[in-house]
Amino acid sequence: MFAVDVGGTFTDVVAVINGRIETAKVSTSYADTAAPVLEGAEILGVADAPVFNHASTHGLNAVITRNLPKIGFLTTDGHRDILDMGRVWRPATAILDPSWRRSFGDASRPLVPRYLRRGIAERLLADGSVLFELDEDQARQQLEVLGRCNVEGIAVCLLNAYVNPDHEIRLRELVHEVLGDVACSISSEVSPLAKEYARASTTVIDAFMKIIYGDYTHRLDHGLKGLGFSGQLNFADCAATLVPADRAMEQPFRIVFSGPSAGTVASAHFGNLIGATNLLCADIGGTSCDISVVVDGSPFVNTSFELEHDLVVNALANDITAIGAGGGSLVTIGPTGEIQVGPGSAGADPGPACYGRGGTQPTTTDTCLLIGIIDAESFAGGTIELDREKAVAAFEGLDCDFSFRQRVRYAYDMAINNISEGLLNVAIKNGVDPRDYTLVAYGAAGPMLLPAVLDTVRCKEVLIPPYPGLFSALGLLAADQVYTANRSAYTILSPEEASGIDRIFAEMEAQLRERLEGDASVTFERSFDGHLVGQSWDTPFVPVPDGTIDALAVEQMIASFHDTYQARSGNRFDQFPVQGVTFRVRAVQDTDKVEYPELPGREDDAGPVPTRTTTLSYLGALDDPDEAGQAATVFDRESLRRGDVIEGPSIIAERLSTTHVGEGQQAIVGRYGEIVIRKK
Repeated sequence: MFAVDVGGTFTDVVAVINGRIETAKVSTSYADTAAPVLEGAEILGVADAPVFNHASTHGLNAVITRNLPKIGFLTTDGHRDILDMGRVWRPATAILDPSWRRSFGDASRPLVPRYLRRGIAERLLADGSVLFELDEDQARQQLEVLGRCNVEGIAVCLLNAYVNPDHEIRLRELVHEVLGDVACSISSEVSPLAKEYARASTTVIDAFMKIIYGDYTHRLDHGLKGLGFSGQLNFADCAATLVPADRAMEQPFRIVFSGPSAGTVASAHFGNLIGATNLLCADIGGTSCDISVVVDGSPFVNTSFELEHDLVVNALANDITAIGAGGGSLVTIGPTGEIQVGPGSAGADPGPACYGRGGTQPTTTDTCLLIGIIDAESFAGGTIELDREKAVAAFEGLDCDFSFRQRVRYAYDMAINNISEGLLNVAIKNGVDPRDYTLVAYGAAGPMLLPAVLDTVRCKEVLIPPYPGLFSALGLLAADQVYTANRSAYTILSPEEASGIDRIFAEMEAQLRERLEGDASVTFERSFDGHLVGQSWDTPFVPVPDGTIDALAVEQMIASFHDTYQARSGNRFDQFPVQGVTFRVRAVQDTDKVEYPELPGREDDAGPVPTRTTTLSYLGALDDPDEAGQAATVFDRESLRRGDVIEGPSIIAERLSTTHVGEGQQAIVGRYGEIVIRKK
């Protein structure tokens, strides 16, 4: 089995070959993102693999950087500014800021400039009936304007089209008549859900992704076949469930956020193996720290997510919170002379100062190098030799009154504090007590930084899984293959509505069965999003019974809603009627999953043998100029065995990551080679 996670800096490739986990890390190429994927596949030998599972941040990065193709947007006449208006929400930090502007509005970086957004003469009512028929001549005129603007694709979102798709379907036919074979996404197929703005923004993202991933998928598939691969190419969606590549390209908006979600699935899978089912998951790379929660062995899943503030995508997605805290986070001086770390990042080019590629500002990586947590010669498996003198020069160049010792120490403390604050915010938002949770540390920088948060976050332990630098890619080998269907239909739940609800579920399940192979073994999971009559916000994923929906089943749906509502909000209002809004079906097809080999124990009582000793500087008392630093032992992770106990301060080095066991901490090696760090 093969899996690849295409990141902004590196492309991570993992394979399970004859029960062994093999890994490769290749620099991502922005000029040809398929090239490093194929290079990694060739290195590990993809020819005999039955599956190749793929996740990527390529589409996400294109949206964030606005490196996007030119598309047109068609909507009902008079509503062309729906993309600018959004939901008219401000983030909490901008409520009192009169200069704040939405990041994707015409005032800054619009996804679709206003001149490419055209109104179409037509109007459907909320029940799907036609108020004004589609004016095809006017639609052709607008499409001819967009053709002269050389658009590469079209997104269509008409009012109330989720109830009646006829006008959108005809518009798509006109698009191809006038503009030829361009990418075209219509909201009634992409996201047939209520609430126009979220449907419109999702459809726009889908049109972008069709252009961005269309040629890429063809080149990837052709390249893999050239390497002898004849298995199934799957793409991961935003909940890190797998979809065959050809199906994924039918609705590629679902894969825009696949990379970060895979790490959550990897954490849940590994946690279930070792009996740790309540997890705080933190993936720290070069730029960000992606935080998520697993409760009772399952990730938190949302019905939508934001690529930027108020830029909504209607797709089931693991709940991920990203903060600007990574190995490349810049150390700067604030307006009052204080040390700040992040959210800006040095990125891959020029990178931290110690990379010697032209960076002059210090970063968290420079900080850890000067402290001694990172070894200059063995960093990144020896592929990057770090320059300590450039890191020193970068810190000396900071314009502040702190001594050199203070600059390095405060930079380290601020980096740890930023991560701690992010973890606590996520825990509070999700109503979980960190003291009952295991903190899973992965990503290249996760094991280096996260054990230090035990004093502030107070998780019961920090878990370093095997292959932490490639752990998200391993999550793609722990995911199920899932097909989903959903449909909005505002329905007050009552026995009289049973037949209509049954028809909706029957149609969606029939739609999913058409996508499945005839002998596929699948499990259908039903749910609905609903609210108490009069509410605006929906309670998602309310269970729905299997079989025919009759009067008794509707009563069960109402009871399930009140149970779910009480579990989420702490309140219960049985006297209020319930309105169903969106009905959902998931067809889950089990897949083979990665198995982690058990690590043997030691045959004697000698214990682990360190490879060397080192000194960790700047972690002691800053008011003691003669403080000599902490003496730390250094271990090679590959030499550790199950049951080994390592006392801090210590460093555990491996090819693509470094684990720092702090003073007063103890690390124990587990059954599958995982490292569990606790306070003594």
